[in-house]
Amino acid sequence: MPRATTKDYYQILGVSENADEAAIKKAYRKLAKRYHPDANPDNPSAAERFKEVSEAYSVLSDSGKRRQYDRMRRFTPFDDFAATAGDEERRGFSFDDLGGIGDIFSSIFDFGRGRKKQAATRGRDVEHSVEVDFRTAARGGHITINVPVTEECATCDGSGARTGTSTTRCPECGGTGAKSFGQGDFAINRPCPACFGRGEIATDPCPSCRGTGQVTSQRSVNLRVPAGVETGSRVRMSGMGERGPGGGPPGDLDIKFEVKKDRFFRRRGLDVYCTVPINIAQATLGSKLRVRTVDGKRVVLRIPPGTSSGTKFRIPKMGVEKDGRIGDQYVEVKIVVPEVLDERSRELIRELAEKQGIKY
Repeated sequence: MPRATTKDYYQILGVSENADEAAIKKAYRKLAKRYHPDANPDNPSAAERFKEVSEAYSVLSDSGKRRQYDRMRRFTPFDDFAATAGDEERRGFSFDDLGGIGDIFSSIFDFGRGRKKQAATRGRDVEHSVEVDFRTAARGGHITINVPVTEECATCDGSGARTGTSTTRCPECGGTGAKSFGQGDFAINRPCPACFGRGEIATDPCPSCRGTGQVTSQRSVNLRVPAGVETGSRVRMSGMGERGPGGGPPGDLDIKFEVKKDRFFRRRGLDVYCTVPINIAQATLGSKLRVRTVDGKRVVLRIPPGTSSGTKFRIPKMGVEKDGRIGDQYVEVKIVVPEVLDERSRELIRELAEKQGIKY
């Protein structure tokens, strides 16, 4: 049988578990260029490293293979592979459904029979999207968010059994932790739904997790929003992820920001744009406008006589703040023609048109 290993493809490529396709490709290209055999003709270890990097990329770059890999990776943490290594057939897992990478996974997921006490391992990172309003994104601030976190039950340490009670071999899967679904060549092994893949069931289920070994809760987090964040910006909060199994250190919380659209403001880089309507009299004779800023204040803007529709006025240092820099606010005036006029107003406009030689 293949020897059990402790390969972690995410660690090999140097990316997080939540890395997107672009980040994985970028990491692979960087490492492949560094360890390519042609660039290291006298370094055998570089060729071995190149092979390892290529193997990791072949799995993580394929969405289907990556899902399979993540499921199995979550099922048995990497730090516990050596402790649980054994015969994959006894464990009940089949790698045939993984296609061409079956041989890769066979060398990685060599499961042993039964469940041993979980070794202390680092908790999983949690990714969470947060919506922030335009003003908070522009100037920064503090918000409170609720993050759903699924982690090992603290009451039973993930065993699913009430404190002081024992577990027995699962009768549904015979202690293998897996069940076969389908028939013949279409049969696929999956974690047993009765014992949740542990191979053992609790005679007296834990009241906190109801025998599942895991609990999901809402964690309240006070989040500082950096000034100038945009949609897609991220911030990482160390130690705010899932609690580590077996008493291990917690993972991190990866926050992804989504900035809500504002009905008045638009953003281009560090500059803020807005459109303010004015009437014909204001444009012709000039006027003063009170314009709102992202700070919530109002500044007085002078409109000179003869202003055309589409003219932009600059208010310095009233834009987005980021890294010690701050943009400007640009106000575009738009002349709005009234749809309904009384007879006196029509008469005045006719007189103006006649004086300017306008035919209507």
